[in-house]
Amino acid sequence: MRYFSCNICKLQLAYDYFGRKPPFGKKTIVILEDAYIIHDPFDADGSHLILGSHCSECGAAVCVDQKCSLYYTKRFCYQCCIARCNEFPSEVQKEIGKMKQLAAKNE
Repeated sequence: MRYFSCNICKLQLAYDYFGRKPPFGKKTIVILEDAYIIHDPFDADGSHLILGSHCSECGAAVCVDQKCSLYYTKRFCYQCCIARCNEFPSEVQKEIGKMKQLAAKNE
């Protein structure tokens, strides 16, 4: 069994597939990044859930939770979002501000 582990929140789950085109689930959905994917246990149609991916800057494995990563044209981990905050558009900077607030609540 293969496991995905988030470098930030330490979530660890078994995954079924890594990539962009899982052999299960709806074929009409386009996945824009290589991702860790599982079968959706709550959907009888065989859909999938994305657990996480790798940060495009540092390569860290991160889950899709709002406090761990952000997707804006590509995936960024919390640390890279903070380090490069001023390089993002203002709307994305607001989302990074929300990430900071969530992280502060969890400390």
